[in-house]
Amino acid sequence: MVLASAIVFAVSLVLGALGIYVGARVIVGAGDFDHAIVTALIGALVWAVVGFFVGWIPFLGPLLALLAYVAVINVRYPADWTAAAMIGVIAWVTVLIVLWVLAALGLTGFGAVGVPGT
Repeated sequence: MVLASAIVFAVSLVLGALGIYVGARVIVGAGDFDHAIVTALIGALVWAVVGFFVGWIPFLGPLLALLAYVAVINVRYPADWTAAAMIGVIAWVTVLIVLWVLAALGLTGFGAVGVPGT
């Protein structure tokens, strides 16, 4: 059971990192996948911590968690807040497309570590 959870986490993290990599490549020209993996991991941790403390507050909690996630991207990439938000949106769309294709093939469900809402 632990091994299966670790594999799901690792695959989800790679998918989340892929989304951030694509977003960063398109928006700021950054092309380091290792950097995207660390960003996805930090983003997921920050999202979880903020969500734990304020996620229960209707509308404001999820908004603060999203803002914290974008802040991680903003710190990790040479971008302003708008570019960081655009990286996040492209990451989200990229992961949704990959998960949709994998789900259509019957290989997985929807969900990825490092990109909120997927």
